[in-house]
Amino acid sequence: MIHVPSPRVQRGVSMIEVLVAVLIFTIGLIGLGGLLITATKSNVSAYVRTQVTFLAGNMADRMRANPVGIWQANYDATTYPIDDDPPVCDATAGCTPAQVALRDKVVWSQQLKETLPAVGATSIQCTKGSVDPTSQYPMRPPYGGTCTMTITWAERGLTGGDDKVAAGNLQSFTWVFQP
Repeated sequence: MIHVPSPRVQRGVSMIEVLVAVLIFTIGLIGLGGLLITATKSNVSAYVRTQVTFLAGNMADRMRANPVGIWQANYDATTYPIDDDPPVCDATAGCTPAQVALRDKVVWSQQLKETLPAVGATSIQCTKGSVDPTSQYPMRPPYGGTCTMTITWAERGLTGGDDKVAAGNLQSFTWVFQP
């Protein structure tokens, strides 16, 4: 005679197996949720860092186009972003190198404020080389010194609006280049 287990015992074992499977699946979903949050924060951070690199290159190109403005220290400032009105130049009068530099600084400051979550202390400081671009302009590079650009910003936290500029959680990008 063949012994058949009672259906009642078989149902209990199946129920325990299903509960264990649901528990393991739930733990996996919780881990996946944490992974998605971390991946999203990393993507946003990488995007902001890409924007900082783009903005730094943008200003360096503006500076290279105005070597006399660099020589006269018109780009040097420790108080970026600045709030000022760009000079209005027309085709008859044109702009002086100082006016071009002021326009570059104002436009770049607007880009910093619009692109970065929260801009901290940002500066550009240039040291002069030995070549004066007003007399040696055809020779390249006309500006023999170097410039140091530092951009600081705060990344957003999980709550969305806490930029934490004053909390000391600033990120920094420093670039020493020859314009």
